[in-house]
Amino acid sequence: MDLFETIDETTLRLTAFLSIFLTMAILERLLPKRELRAAIAKRWLTNISITAIGSILVRAMAHLTVPIAAVAAAVYASTQTIGLFNLVALPTWFEALVAIVVLDFAVWLQHLISHKWQPLWRLHQMHHADVDIDVTTAIRFHPLEIALSMLWKIIWVFALGASALAVILFEVILNGCAMFNHANLALPGWLDRILRTVIVTPDMHRVHHSVIQREHDSNYGFNLSIWDRLFQTYREQPEGGHQKMVIGLKPYQSEAPTRLGWSLLVPFKPLKRD
Repeated sequence: MDLFETIDETTLRLTAFLSIFLTMAILERLLPKRELRAAIAKRWLTNISITAIGSILVRAMAHLTVPIAAVAAAVYASTQTIGLFNLVALPTWFEALVAIVVLDFAVWLQHLISHKWQPLWRLHQMHHADVDIDVTTAIRFHPLEIALSMLWKIIWVFALGASALAVILFEVILNGCAMFNHANLALPGWLDRILRTVIVTPDMHRVHHSVIQREHDSNYGFNLSIWDRLFQTYREQPEGGHQKMVIGLKPYQSEAPTRLGWSLLVPFKPLKRD
């Protein structure tokens, strides 16, 4: 059995996911930033169903082809001496730290490209079409985008020779931070200012989900905030403020994005930018 299928890794990742998801779901009910427009039950059912389908697709791909999960790729790279860290001797903690930072940049870069290259935007627009933003938006990615994202991460894992441990830690951190910064959570201003010097906060990422083009073409980070600052794609606040900003995409300001069928089929429909 492949390492990424073992009970220890599965339990670790599932426990971390459920713990963070439930924590964010509770906190955003206790300390909501915005009033949600759409019915929660319908949105949540659609968004959770989408990520379930994506997970099934990636698992099916892994069973039909060479190791395709990032953790399995790390194990394979180690046994075949593939990648930088498998060719040089460095402290384990340092390798893991570098791998996590570099993989975070890779995800930031993929996100940027997904906004700039039309074939990828067709898939990614499903994420942005959500008419509200909360913890479930963090897992609302088209199954095909999830599969392509896995392939992209595998390329970087092979290049780095990242260890399986580093990849597991990265995935847990990435998923946790994504759920945190998509949460409809009102943080105190002073805490937001401190946190966003290092990580992406809900207020920082919410700007990225604005219907205004120049705003959703900013703040691409899911974890570290440094990349947007470094590459000058950082925007501190939405122009109209967080309470008045409109979430989603201009062409899809209806209940359509809350439907599962519509969401899965939108990449194959005529592309609407504005």
